[in-house]
Amino acid sequence: MPGTAAGRTAAVRTSEAELIERARRRDEAALREIMQANNRRLYRLARGILRSDSETEDVVQETYVRAFTHLDGFLGDAALSTWLSRIAINEALGRLRSRRPQVELGSVPEATLEAQIIRFPLSTAATDPEKSMAQREIQRVVEHAIDELPDAFRMVFIARVMEGMSMEETAELLAIKPETVKTRLHRARALLRENVEKKIGPVVMDAFPFAGQRCERLTEAVLRRLGVGA
Repeated sequence: MPGTAAGRTAAVRTSEAELIERARRRDEAALREIMQANNRRLYRLARGILRSDSETEDVVQETYVRAFTHLDGFLGDAALSTWLSRIAINEALGRLRSRRPQVELGSVPEATLEAQIIRFPLSTAATDPEKSMAQREIQRVVEHAIDELPDAFRMVFIARVMEGMSMEETAELLAIKPETVKTRLHRARALLRENVEKKIGPVVMDAFPFAGQRCERLTEAVLRRLGVGA
């Protein structure tokens, strides 16, 4: 029935299938809708690997170009967002391996399991009249703290906490066991909690924003490369 969870899931799948079919025909509105729905996730995942804003934007752009030119290869055995995420991760890892051969997200040196928590300064947001500036400073603290996490922990944290992916989705995306996701998330939280989460926890959800002009600029660049639109 349409009102049930199964009905809603079926409706979402039908809507996504229609969107993909339109994208295969290079429908500009469909391409834009797909990019706007996935920009933030792809950006966060790729940046979690590369830790470079400019290079990450290149990866996201390349991800869309590859995906949109090979949509016939999308079989629908996973959600479109998952398929795009895998492409982005593989592209980012490929770039990272060119600098650091043999790097793998699944391998974490044993020493990192006992890594010391980095001390960060207390936020002055509560007393600073320039609240918007203070909040941006807090976000920088959060972003820096996340960047300092070991690679494998950082990717799990981004997927589970920042993107709200389920344990199973994260495990599938990163090709690890659900139990490993749980362990790595616990370690990541332990490294962040005393220095970030207890002080500015809610702000972590807004870290690494990818919207506004940056989102629009990337969308337009992809459309130009595909020869779609004006």
